[in-house]
Amino acid sequence: MDPIRLLRELVALPSVNPAFLPAGDPLGGEERVGAWLAALADRWGLGVERQSVLPGRDNFWVRLEPSGRRRQRVILAPHLDTVAASPEQFRPVRRKGRLHGRGACDTKGSVAAMFSALGEVARRGRRPASTEVLFTALVDEEHAQSGSRALAAARLKADLAIVGEPTRLQVITAHKGDVWLQLETRGKAAHGARPELGRNAVLEMARVVEAIETEYAAMLRPQTHPLLGRATVNVGSIAGGTQPNIVPDRCQITVDRRTLPGESVASVVREVRALLRLHGLRATVADHKGAPCWPLETDPDLPFVRRFMDCVGQRQPRGVQFFCDASVLGHGGIPSVVFGPGDIAQAHTADEWVGLREVEQAAAILTRFLRSLP
Repeated sequence: MDPIRLLRELVALPSVNPAFLPAGDPLGGEERVGAWLAALADRWGLGVERQSVLPGRDNFWVRLEPSGRRRQRVILAPHLDTVAASPEQFRPVRRKGRLHGRGACDTKGSVAAMFSALGEVARRGRRPASTEVLFTALVDEEHAQSGSRALAAARLKADLAIVGEPTRLQVITAHKGDVWLQLETRGKAAHGARPELGRNAVLEMARVVEAIETEYAAMLRPQTHPLLGRATVNVGSIAGGTQPNIVPDRCQITVDRRTLPGESVASVVREVRALLRLHGLRATVADHKGAPCWPLETDPDLPFVRRFMDCVGQRQPRGVQFFCDASVLGHGGIPSVVFGPGDIAQAHTADEWVGLREVEQAAAILTRFLRSLP
């Protein structure tokens, strides 16, 4: 199937992650996209399965069986959900070699390229002799990665997973992890006319923020990775107090800490607590994500990784700053890389778009790779 035509159809089917919408919003959920792809796969004669993940939200599996006995498996793993958008953003617009619309870049361009490559091999090409190709359309990447976590928990064995994300057609073997922390300071409430009778939790938190954004950020600068650069920290939100004439007795912040391979939630929490002790600051520190978002670092010399890089024409591995499903699958035992058309700079923007030539190139590369499999 033409990947551009497929992309237009996909963008026109809203699949906003329900976490970003009111309950029951008609734009929410991945079901309509997954069902549409499943119906197309069924017409191609490919086996279709569902993996229950959340109520009303399933991963869709489409299998391309090898012509002989299966000895290897490759997974194509884009996600179906998008961030929120206005209804008009689901009307795809083709203009100056680009397709505009919510999800065009992140990641329906990857879905279209991967699915059209699968269909091309299934309908016209020689199937691999011993390698099963499993197209797995994942849910919930934009929120809690429940789809990839369910896939990893299934203990499915595979030699490679190609996770669809906008990478400008580069094979990505490493990306940063992400730790979210919540810090809270407690004070003592008092009347605003007698602030000396209270203890201001916002003032205490201001000192915490200053220490994190200056001293802690400086401590991280020497920590570098050859593909990922530096570890970083950002105080992203703050909330404290109730009204101007009350001394606030509570204040909270959330902190985004991008991690490098070798770091963990526990090591980050230890660092922050040590910083607070050093300055005599009183704040509780807790993990705010609830599920680990590890860094990814896949060996580029693994046979199937090298085969895919050769099909792309890429000699050296690359890294990216963002976190995605590849880490979850990698830590579940499936060697994983990230690949897809588009630039992450266009993802989540009000005028999201993807270059049509890149989508076509991605489909051609993936078709070439699938045809090269043993």
